[in-house]
Amino acid sequence: MCLITFAYKSHPEYSLILVANRDEFYQRPSRAMHYWEDRPDILAGRDLEQGGTWLGINTAGKFTTVTNYRDGRATKQNPRSRGDLTRLFLSNDTSAPEYLQELDAIQDQFGDYNLLVGDSSGLFYHSNRGAEATQLQPGVYGLSNALLDTPWPKLVKVRDALSKAISSTFTAESLSEIMQDPTQAAPELLPDTGISNDWEQLLSSCFINSENYGTRATTVLLQRHNGETVLLEQNYTKEGKSGQGRIELKTAPIG
Repeated sequence: MCLITFAYKSHPEYSLILVANRDEFYQRPSRAMHYWEDRPDILAGRDLEQGGTWLGINTAGKFTTVTNYRDGRATKQNPRSRGDLTRLFLSNDTSAPEYLQELDAIQDQFGDYNLLVGDSSGLFYHSNRGAEATQLQPGVYGLSNALLDTPWPKLVKVRDALSKAISSTFTAESLSEIMQDPTQAAPELLPDTGISNDWEQLLSSCFINSENYGTRATTVLLQRHNGETVLLEQNYTKEGKSGQGRIELKTAPIG
């Protein structure tokens, strides 16, 4: 994922409300959200190039999502796919705190990342760019391609929109709409992440659409305090909407 906003234990009905956009090159092959054939307990999209996922949940109540940390000045030689971080967490019985402790020894093998993991023990954030594993407290958060809650214009926009939306009546479909704004940030508000100004400008909108790269999916996750969960995913190609999926399941609640 490249833009995420979420409300954790900040609503009387839902313990987790999350909305996320996955941005990727159009030619990179992937499958939309589904129960994996080789791991039918995992519900997630799948990167068909490396086998991992950008966001997923399993039937035991484990949740995870990942974004890249963008730094055009830093390079790693043959880093492991960030999708392995999410796949490994969903595929084993290790608790979220134990998993993050295990990552300490191998985190530098991966491309720079921001990681959210959650299960019955809580919701946690970690980055291999200097953010130690932290158990999150109730609140409304935003995450893009810098550390948690770094106030990039698009992050502030969707975080504020989520806070406003959940203060009144909403649906999964209406929450999805807060991620659809194609407006780019003013040049003087752009972050400096070491890439060209043209790319910085393109990536500054909540919803991205260009010839080769753009928003491929918008995902909404709603989990009630009893573990009843709804996942809504709208997929896109560069031509526009390409299909929508909605799945409901009951799991152990996160946190």
